[in-house]
Amino acid sequence: MGFGQFVALIAAMMATNALAIDSMLPAMPQIGEALNVASANERQWILTAYLLGFGVAQIAYGPLADRYGRKPVLLAGLSLYVVFAAACAFATSFEMLLVARALCGVGAAATRVLSVSIVRDCYSGRQMARVMSLSFIVFLGVPIIAPSVGQAILLVAPWPWVFGVLSIFGLAVIAWSWIKLPETLHPEDRVPLEVTPVLAAFKECLTNRIAVGYTLAATLVLGGLFGFLNSAQQVFVDVLGAGRSFPLIFAGIAGGIAVSSLLNSRIVGRLGMRLVSHVALFGYIAFAVVHALVALSGHETLWTFSLLQAGMMFCFGLVMSNFGSIAMEPLGHLAGTAASVQGFITTIGGALFGFWIGQLFDGTTVPLTLGFAGFGVAGLLAVLITEKGRMFHAGTGVAPAEGAGIH
Repeated sequence: MGFGQFVALIAAMMATNALAIDSMLPAMPQIGEALNVASANERQWILTAYLLGFGVAQIAYGPLADRYGRKPVLLAGLSLYVVFAAACAFATSFEMLLVARALCGVGAAATRVLSVSIVRDCYSGRQMARVMSLSFIVFLGVPIIAPSVGQAILLVAPWPWVFGVLSIFGLAVIAWSWIKLPETLHPEDRVPLEVTPVLAAFKECLTNRIAVGYTLAATLVLGGLFGFLNSAQQVFVDVLGAGRSFPLIFAGIAGGIAVSSLLNSRIVGRLGMRLVSHVALFGYIAFAVVHALVALSGHETLWTFSLLQAGMMFCFGLVMSNFGSIAMEPLGHLAGTAASVQGFITTIGGALFGFWIGQLFDGTTVPLTLGFAGFGVAGLLAVLITEKGRMFHAGTGVAPAEGAGIH
């Protein structure tokens, strides 16, 4: 594949997850009504069940991909995604839907682990960050349009077809990967699927200070985003009165991440991952604190929420694409296992933090905005501890004390 098609395929893999999360946001009231879910907060399990399955399964895909190669494991995961997305469409109870959603997340977890692993197989350092940013531009087009796609489906078909579209999209990615994707794992990097080497790989991933520190920081910041996704439909429709404009407003907010990812792809090679992400993290916290103050003062409107949220999402895009690359940088020889461990921690932790924020919904935006601010500050503390107080430097690799050979 050429560079452009490689980036597009990685983005399509990542988009299976984004589509599974965002396309059903407009459908949640209809799903709740059809499956007799009385509480609006209880409907948030539709998102959280998926995220928990998505997070837990990642811990297994890395060792499997490091042993058997990237391509067969990717195709197996995508097949699970297709089957259980279809199962969601035929769910006759809320419990059945949640089980199918969790298992759909188990399949989608392969796309998260394998997309990062495949990119790390082929690139490192700032070039890896550039590839991830370009992938994010295409990938983040999905959150921008997914709620509108879900809303459009609901205008012509019942809610099960939202899941039907997921299944069809998964089949398309399977066909593309089967035909065009080569095996990217180098034979000398294959890790035997035995207890001792697997545990050694996990130990290395969990004891590298840079990798662990930035993974935890990403988890905390991601918790705020998942809290937003859990509460988005309730906030926009029930609190701010957006009505059917919700998908369009959501698209505008999500567009902030796409713009920042494009910017990151152009500046990260010159400025470095740390400088860009550290400045962006301070920007994220500043927007979050102002947003919380507006909410606490009782002056929240659709305009203030949308503008401040868009600013936060712009900073979020710069933070997350670089935090992920920094965390992966010292573990290139264990890319599959590292992607598994980091994906497990960020997704499970972020999902649980986000669910907690969502469950605090009280008919206002106060719990959500306080969650943004609190988790943003916690993420900053994690970075400060990891970097031993040194911020904004333009280094590309890891500290020599980490013992990594990639710079």
